[in-house]
Amino acid sequence: EDHALLEILWAVTRGELAGCEITAVISNHTDLRAATEALGFAFHHVPVEKGAKAAAEAAIRAAAGEVDLVVLARYMQVVSPEFIDSVGAPIINIHHSFLPAFKGANPYRQAHEKGVRLIGATAHYVTAELDQGPIIEQDVARVNHRMSVQDFRAMGRSVECKVLHRAVKWHLEDRVFLVEGNKTVVFS
Repeated sequence: EDHALLEILWAVTRGELAGCEITAVISNHTDLRAATEALGFAFHHVPVEKGAKAAAEAAIRAAAGEVDLVVLARYMQVVSPEFIDSVGAPIINIHHSFLPAFKGANPYRQAHEKGVRLIGATAHYVTAELDQGPIIEQDVARVNHRMSVQDFRAMGRSVECKVLHRAVKWHLEDRVFLVEGNKTVVFS
């Protein structure tokens, strides 16, 4: 999906993420190459083939070079602890649900099936434990029983963009502090 990546690229081109220089967009799919390059950013395709995750992660590291921050804009792959350690910089992930609820794939379907009244998104730092890293930002949108799973997804994409944008912005502004191990404090 394109919304999370494009939100960050647009924010950088609009000057909304002061101090952010995107050195590369690296994806396991080529779908967003044209959009990325049209905005003037370098695009690298690194497929993640079954049984070759370590090689793909090494290629990602090589393409990224030295970085101060990695943003997983709906990457939808579990990154290895070795990758996390090798990056040498914080990694921010946007999770398409209001963690800790509805982990894993298809959270909007899970939320729809449970009959929830709020859906949300969570931006967090990546740790070796899947979707358990320190939370930077969360937000929600109200939904109801008349809405379909597709409606949930559409609303969710909008929330994801806002949450990821704020998390990256706050990180770049040095407003996010880790406390007590797995918690954050964000200064306004």
